[in-house]
Amino acid sequence: EILRRFVVDICQAKPEWTPESIIEESVKRIRAQVGVARVLAAVSGGVDSSVATALVHRAIGDQLVAMFVNTGLMRKGEPEQVTATLQKMLGPELVTVEAGDEFLGALAGVTDPEEKRHIVGEKFIRIFEKQARDLGQPGFLVQGTIYPDVVESSAPDRNKADRIKTHHNVGGLPKDMDFKLVEP
Repeated sequence: EILRRFVVDICQAKPEWTPESIIEESVKRIRAQVGVARVLAAVSGGVDSSVATALVHRAIGDQLVAMFVNTGLMRKGEPEQVTATLQKMLGPELVTVEAGDEFLGALAGVTDPEEKRHIVGEKFIRIFEKQARDLGQPGFLVQGTIYPDVVESSAPDRNKADRIKTHHNVGGLPKDMDFKLVEP
């Protein structure tokens, strides 16, 4: 009640949004951003990337190809479960990349959490770029970035917040990647 009174009575915001209107607004923004281009979605199997992929799929349909990269860092049986679930949701436009040896090799001996996040971000992007060449070079990459990821990854000089940690899909991305980001 306190929040409602603040937002509606004091701020005079109109409570016109619904979950459906949020989805429709996201779909419009996605269509405006990507046009008729092919788009690659980075799907981890988690809620954030799965929701982002579902929104983009709703917006552009078969312009989207989703990619699940098995990093070798998931629980036993989880990669197969994720792949089966995504396949049901997306149909044939799902590419699975087995990259456990590559990730585990790159992380071997690394103990610093920030360094690990940068390694993971770099590995993901390089795998997506390599796969994109085989898929007709989509210029856009979808990832499920949520606002806490942005806040936690912000540096003090950005006037947002002290950096808590770098998320591999925010601060861990290499500067020279071949994609424009779609982050619904």
